[in-house]
Amino acid sequence: MRGLFLDGRALSYRSDLPVPSLEPGWALVRVERAGICSTDLQLAAGLYDFHGIPGHEFVGIVERVAGTIEEETKWSGQRVVGEINIACGRCDLCLRELGKHCRQRLVLGIREHHGAFAELLTLPLVNLHRVPPELDADTAVLTEPLAAVFDILDKVEFQPATTVAIVGDGRLAQLAARVLLGQVETVAVLGRYPDKLNRLPAGSRGFLEPPAGMIHACDVVVECSGSAAGLGSALELVRPGGKVILKSTHREPLPLPTEAIVVNEITLLGSRCGNFPRALKFLCDLAGSGQKKDQDLSNLVDAHFKIEEGLAAFQHARHKSHIKTVLSMD
Repeated sequence: MRGLFLDGRALSYRSDLPVPSLEPGWALVRVERAGICSTDLQLAAGLYDFHGIPGHEFVGIVERVAGTIEEETKWSGQRVVGEINIACGRCDLCLRELGKHCRQRLVLGIREHHGAFAELLTLPLVNLHRVPPELDADTAVLTEPLAAVFDILDKVEFQPATTVAIVGDGRLAQLAARVLLGQVETVAVLGRYPDKLNRLPAGSRGFLEPPAGMIHACDVVVECSGSAAGLGSALELVRPGGKVILKSTHREPLPLPTEAIVVNEITLLGSRCGNFPRALKFLCDLAGSGQKKDQDLSNLVDAHFKIEEGLAAFQHARHKSHIKTVLSMD
């Protein structure tokens, strides 16, 4: 099997990877597209001691099912996306419907389970979601990061007049701007790259430096920078009593300015994976509208690479001026 392999220190392309075995209630999925995200770049740089096939943003076709006849009939041949957290279903957190925080969880391409940067992957059937026919593979591959954005809406209640800022102008920040514009009147985005800011949707405002009127003035700040400096920028923007949503993971140690947080009574909220059905509906609504101009996703993918070109794809994805790089298994 062809794919990328991370040995904890270095990423390599291999053509001799074993085909994953199936457990009862699981599916074998032939990957069509897989997106490279900031977490993948951090993994390759040593964020976690991961040995295996990375990658967790994917769309593919169910090739085989280890299940009942009904399950085989339901899933075989279906185009699917998949939730990345593999829960035990038995621990105290799972029983409290906190499966994405399961104490024994595996995480696709991140924690003790081979991921999507290969021809085939396995996931439990309960993790899979069918892709509606109106979505093509290049659109559906955005489902996982888009679902992560929708988790923000489960953390904070927005009103049209809520003042919102996003720190960062990359992959997740671009999706967050599009989702949040469905909740509020305008979104301010603090970035570093004019080319990226130019790809923001209508209704958002991009800044290389925050104007004076934004300092300590935003009700909600979403930190998507992927850098340790992002929290400091977010705390500079949020008003006293406001909320900061943390989306970034990174290797650098993160100094926590507790004095500013306590004195200004700031609420810090971590946010990770989110609602796949809601993300798929969002994509379908865009497809049905012919891509609304104020939320267009078509300009977010910079390049497609074949899996054999995976190392070059990672190099491309590391360029700060790029947004989304996608691997193809075709």
